[in-house]
Amino acid sequence: MFNVGEDPVRLGLVASLSNPGTNATGINLFTTEIVPKRLGLLHELVPKAARIAVLINPANAAANEATLPNIPEAARALGLQIQVVNATNGDEIDAAFKTLVNDRADALVLAPDTFLVSRRVQIAILSARHQVPAIYPTRDYAEAGGLISYGADLIDAVRQQGVYAGQILKGTKPADLPVVQSTKFKFVINLRTAKALGLEVSPTLLSRADEVIE
Repeated sequence: MFNVGEDPVRLGLVASLSNPGTNATGINLFTTEIVPKRLGLLHELVPKAARIAVLINPANAAANEATLPNIPEAARALGLQIQVVNATNGDEIDAAFKTLVNDRADALVLAPDTFLVSRRVQIAILSARHQVPAIYPTRDYAEAGGLISYGADLIDAVRQQGVYAGQILKGTKPADLPVVQSTKFKFVINLRTAKALGLEVSPTLLSRADEVIE
């Protein structure tokens, strides 16, 4: 059973979504495909932001290959400039923030990556310290003090994994279970962080949030 943010066919995990054809199946969280949606939400919250930094882990080639090509077109549609900054460890995260601050980035988008998730507290602190509004791929960041997050509902994904695990234990072959495409996505706003950054969240945006942290 896998749980991935990129296309499992492109990753070589299965032959197709409907017919895995291998001894594996699981869930596609669409983590990378919805990057343009995150960019749009950030622009809606901070409409005056024109230069957006994108923080990636260059060691995660699969995620970056799926993420970065989606950003330029979405940025052009919104009239935004994009700057990519890299980090593979804690010190490089500090350096990335110094770079984006020196280059006067107005806001930040976090690329999907397990290492960056593991450093979510450090990233949230730096974002607050440097007054950089940011959007993140999972709720974990917002819970740690990040501004907003948008991504697949991980609780629903775990529930689906449990359903499939039960079927496999009863004898169903993974190859006969189509890959599940996430349909539930969660938009979280940390209102405390928004206030600390001096941002006013519109009632319209608040009404669309699945969760508001106050």
